[in-house]
Amino acid sequence: MNMDADPKIKDKGREWKAVVWDLDNTLWDGILLENDRVWLKPGIKEIIATLDSRGILHSIASHNEHGTAMAKLREMEVDQFFLYPEINWNAKSASLQRIRENLNIEMDAILFIDDSAFERGEVQHAHPEVTCMDASRYKSLPRLPGLNPRFITQDSRRRRTMYLEDIQRKEVERSFEGPRKDFLASLDIQLWITPAKEEDLQRAEELTLRTNQLNTTGLTYDYKELRKLIHSPGHKLLVCELKDRYGNYGKIGLALIEITEKYWHLKLFLMSCRVLVYGVGTVVLSHIMGEARNSGKKLRADFIHTGRNEQMYVTFKFANFREVAAHDKKRIVLENDLSFIQKIPPYVDLRTG
Repeated sequence: MNMDADPKIKDKGREWKAVVWDLDNTLWDGILLENDRVWLKPGIKEIIATLDSRGILHSIASHNEHGTAMAKLREMEVDQFFLYPEINWNAKSASLQRIRENLNIEMDAILFIDDSAFERGEVQHAHPEVTCMDASRYKSLPRLPGLNPRFITQDSRRRRTMYLEDIQRKEVERSFEGPRKDFLASLDIQLWITPAKEEDLQRAEELTLRTNQLNTTGLTYDYKELRKLIHSPGHKLLVCELKDRYGNYGKIGLALIEITEKYWHLKLFLMSCRVLVYGVGTVVLSHIMGEARNSGKKLRADFIHTGRNEQMYVTFKFANFREVAAHDKKRIVLENDLSFIQKIPPYVDLRTG
């Protein structure tokens, strides 16, 4: 999507999770390698900090010498805002691909800002899902609906910190000698699965809006709908929170269960992509299966193929769910007779309430 053609164009309901900046004549005025006396553009530090406080991530895709540019960013006291900066001489489209992979987000969640029409065109050609913006429009960023989430939760405010904690985890894992199960045991992982409370609902709504890859249906629920559900005797709304020795992942999962005479029916199940590598989704599903069995009922689950959530379908199949109904080619119902439930791995300290 190109936001350059019409200065009045809006983001048409799209929500961006990350802003990726060029440097020369975009973040700052001037070209660093021609003259190291460059200055941040007026108000840009405050804009970056404002978006950061809303949970919007920032990164860099710039043609520059990495060491020189990072030194300048530190001098300007803005280096801490930028995750996985790509400062090199590669194509900007390749840099955005690596940033996307490191942040574990979709391409259409990225807003790319560059002063060069050529660079924007190169990115747009390679990644048509990315929204590109001329750097001259940077002052409009705080007003764009796609950068104004409905709620700003505690987890939103800590989003960059959570990524920095994860970078530390990955660095430790790379240097860890021994089996991966021993590394996981060293993390002191604590997982809470508890009924959602009123104070959890803003984050719960945010999770349904932001979680695409590990979402069984792709459906969204707003605050009012979720509030009604937590007071419904025919439903359970579970929220999951994860911590380890390096920090708090925050609330990373949600499960909505409808209670019927014969079944627990999982209407929505989602997990943050940030915890995929720890198998937390399987742990939560095993807990739900166990609770359904203890209640003397079978477990059913809705699944809607969205084109992005096939990993969750695989999770269901590995947990011995089988298809029992299909509304159409995309909407199916699965069932588990609960004859076998995977054990909770020993490296996870599961706490319920």
